[in-house]
Amino acid sequence: MICCLNPDCQKPLNPDGTKFCQSCGSKLVLLLRNRYRVIQPIGRGGFGRTYLAEDVDKLKERCIVKQFAPQLQGTGALQKAIELFQEEAKRLQELGEHPQIPTLLAYFEEDKYLYLLQQFIEGQDLSKELAQQGAFSEQKIWLLLNSLLPAFKFIHERQVIHRDIKPENIIRRTNNGQLVLVDFGAAKFATGTALQKTGTVIGTPGYVAPEQNAGKVGFGSDIYSLGVTCICLLTGSDPFQLFDVDEGVWMWREKLNSPVSDSLGQILDKMLELAPKRRYQSADEVLYALNPNTVVSKRNQTSSSTFQTQNYRCLRTLTGHSNWVTSIAISADGQTLASASFDGTIKIWNIDSGQLLRTLSDKKSGAVLSVAISPDRQTLAAGCEDGKIRVWNFTNGQLLRTIGNWTIYKHLGRVNSVAFNFDGQFIASLCKADGQIKTWNTNTGKYVDFLSGAEGINTIALSPDGKSIAGGNQNTKIKIWKQGFFGTFLSRLGISSNLSGHSGSVRSVAFNHNGKTIASGSEDKTIRLWDISTKECIWEIPGQHSASVDTVAFSPDGKIIASGSADKTIKLWSIEDPIKNIGTLTGHSGAVNSVAFTPDGRILASGSFDNTIKIWQVCV
Repeated sequence: MICCLNPDCQKPLNPDGTKFCQSCGSKLVLLLRNRYRVIQPIGRGGFGRTYLAEDVDKLKERCIVKQFAPQLQGTGALQKAIELFQEEAKRLQELGEHPQIPTLLAYFEEDKYLYLLQQFIEGQDLSKELAQQGAFSEQKIWLLLNSLLPAFKFIHERQVIHRDIKPENIIRRTNNGQLVLVDFGAAKFATGTALQKTGTVIGTPGYVAPEQNAGKVGFGSDIYSLGVTCICLLTGSDPFQLFDVDEGVWMWREKLNSPVSDSLGQILDKMLELAPKRRYQSADEVLYALNPNTVVSKRNQTSSSTFQTQNYRCLRTLTGHSNWVTSIAISADGQTLASASFDGTIKIWNIDSGQLLRTLSDKKSGAVLSVAISPDRQTLAAGCEDGKIRVWNFTNGQLLRTIGNWTIYKHLGRVNSVAFNFDGQFIASLCKADGQIKTWNTNTGKYVDFLSGAEGINTIALSPDGKSIAGGNQNTKIKIWKQGFFGTFLSRLGISSNLSGHSGSVRSVAFNHNGKTIASGSEDKTIRLWDISTKECIWEIPGQHSASVDTVAFSPDGKIIASGSADKTIKLWSIEDPIKNIGTLTGHSGAVNSVAFTPDGRILASGSFDNTIKIWQVCV
């Protein structure tokens, strides 16, 4: 089909090969700018039509085309409309680097119309989600706020006010559930005294802040509109049903199907304050209210909970590796620690004294990428650069066997991750280069089987009962294999679950103590907590690390998560409602890529690209 680009055409779709529109007679354009093929109209506003298109130069990648064709009378009104359309292009150009804002692809004039092309977001807006799934739960609102507010912070720091926040302008991506802020057609660029000037009234009635209705706008105006969006999603009602005009107050609680917590209610009430000065003034202030024990930058100040890093202290730093520490593992009795390194060695340490007990090495192995200790403390497995797994006697340091010598079974690249099953009889190994997770008999070194669908997996973790294996994927997903056995270990299985939500490669996964929950860390700088049975994200912890989250671990009782990051810090999270940051540990001078708790939870160990391991002790 060929789509007519006459904005007044009532039936714009025409059969292929048609040169003139069969409905309005206009000449048909096959490709805009000899590159973009318009597929169909998908919306219409005061300034023109919006179309779905595909980029023929990029394997028919889909995009959005906004056509400027306003139905306005008068030179002044037309000029203002042109300015707004041009401003949207400028805003997208400046803001499109953020993953939650569409990217500007092109802006041009053709056949006397202006066109703006932007990234197509595959998904549905929150108004459609509300219609399909019903009123949002309190948990979904916590997640929404924690997910969107960092994007608000991003645009406000660049002096941009969106001015049209509403459910229709928030899209949830289909592939990972990430929320994306769209339609910057009403956005205002605030500089100098611009915020104090009265300007054009713009925005969607019911959602706009009182000062915006009066022609003035500030960063708090977007906060207000987000608050209105939240109560509409919580109640399933539109704003006019929730505001008592006679009393001049919001009456949203009366429309709830079930009450919300006082903490969330108070936050929403402050977002909805009619007087701008009584409202939150920034996204940071709302984030701090949502996560009161989290360190949050408030403009140029830093606020933090009194419950901070004094709860953990660095007991000692273990040195001796001459290159990056790639992985650490703690024995089941909590007495010893094994560290693997890019220098090709594995070192065994006494945790309480910090004494180096022995160094294990095989000159043929190259760098050691991963290390694991069997539950009975008899065996150590190491994943190596040469594509093989070395198995050592953990007690005396004797090399027992090298796994993967046979060409037909060996990995075709570095063994990035190794793990023992629950009784230590089998080893799972991951090679990112060949996209294979393989299983081996610990005692004989013989190949057992492989798991299908492991392409793109970065890291693996086994559940405590050995019935599930989780893998963090480069394409933002977490894959779970379960309920299949070869003897007492996983055999060749299909994937039973795909968990979607991260917007970057998943770098680390960990099961909690009962195997019902997974924590994941990602290049998108967030940590997510997942319910395996429902395949839903329970909590998202966004924007607290300033770089990729490379490792996560649960405390033995499952009440604390430790996360290590390329930002050189370790953060500790209490699993409450909501999750709270209870400490930030600093001291490493390189990325933290491995963390582990002792079985009694009294010690946390961390390995880093600064060639060291740090031992952190809980302060009573």
